Amino acid sequence: MSVLPRQLPPLSLYVHIPWCEKKCPYCDFNSHVDVGNLPEAEYVQALIQDMRSQKFLAQGRVLESIFFGGGTPSLFSAEAIARIIQAAKEHFGFSENIEITLEANPGSSEHKKFAGFAKAGVNRISLGVQSFDNTKLERLGRIHNHDDIYTAVDAIKQAGISRFNIDLMHGLPEQTPAQALHDLQHAIDLGAKHISWYQLTIEQNTQFFRFPPILPVEDDLADIQDQGFELLAKHGFSQYEISAFATETSERSRHNLNYWQFGDYLAIGAGAHGKVTLVDELAIQRFNNTRLPKDYLARIDNYVAQREEIMPEDALFEALMNGLRLNDGVDKHSLLSACLASESQLDAVLAPFVKKGLLENGEKVKATAQGLKYLNFILEGLLDND
Repeated sequence: MSVLPRQLPPLSLYVHIPWCEKKCPYCDFNSHVDVGNLPEAEYVQALIQDMRSQKFLAQGRVLESIFFGGGTPSLFSAEAIARIIQAAKEHFGFSENIEITLEANPGSSEHKKFAGFAKAGVNRISLGVQSFDNTKLERLGRIHNHDDIYTAVDAIKQAGISRFNIDLMHGLPEQTPAQALHDLQHAIDLGAKHISWYQLTIEQNTQFFRFPPILPVEDDLADIQDQGFELLAKHGFSQYEISAFATETSERSRHNLNYWQFGDYLAIGAGAHGKVTLVDELAIQRFNNTRLPKDYLARIDNYVAQREEIMPEDALFEALMNGLRLNDGVDKHSLLSACLASESQLDAVLAPFVKKGLLENGEKVKATAQGLKYLNFILEGLLDND
């Protein structure tokens, strides 16, 4: 039985730009190498039409954040990004302090674009650094080098974009704990106030899955994580999510927080996934667009390949899978409202983990200190119970 929400959750917009200069051997995202004949104008027009078709899903809400992901969104011109942002403002409206993030690579060909991105309205950059070690970058199939990273950060700062994230991976092929910590120290020295730091995982349908690299042993991975957390804390970074660290609350990614707190998000672009709460139908709906860019561009007014309703019980599992990643957990009443669920439904889901001392079920639903150590166990348990 669905429960009427107290209020609709915040609304964000995800924009997927699926092209890259090169496919990385660890990447399983919906990205395609085709920069020689990039259909920028046609794709922007399709994005705007896709946006127009989703306008009714906003149900009166304005956008709290926009995130340009990919692929490599910074391959597009600043003019194209500006058109998309302006169309979003016209169709949905913006909150007063909207966060607009664009993913970018540190490749030298993109440095001159940052001023244009800032003028277009981008106020946050997520820079795909991955490592500062040239040997590791080459092994990861990246097209930039150590020097490009520093040049890119300088260009971001000169463009007046003060909020930027350094995206780093650890547990890289044959990486030692000292090398992983060296990468972290470089990011800190660059003046980053937000760092995404996560372990490389080998996903199916990737080159690394077909030809596995030699990765650090478990003891080294544990040392990397423990020592990395200590280094970040020493420099004033607080961990607010499993792989996200910020020096101040204001530096946290508002767009990602909306995901983790089970907010609503529209999604435009090839293969983009969205999730919305529909008040009139008292339902939560998930949708995904047609995946291949050529098929997406061939559509006229219906870009969605699949829609499905999320039942309240399933919504609770999904919301908890995301929310428990946050160190502060999630507000219980907001959780129930976002999931259209009753308190008794939530209690039934949490009971086994509360009994074992792994979760707290109070004003906030969160992992205990013991639970944080076994978070993967909790999440696997939620999946098993789904």
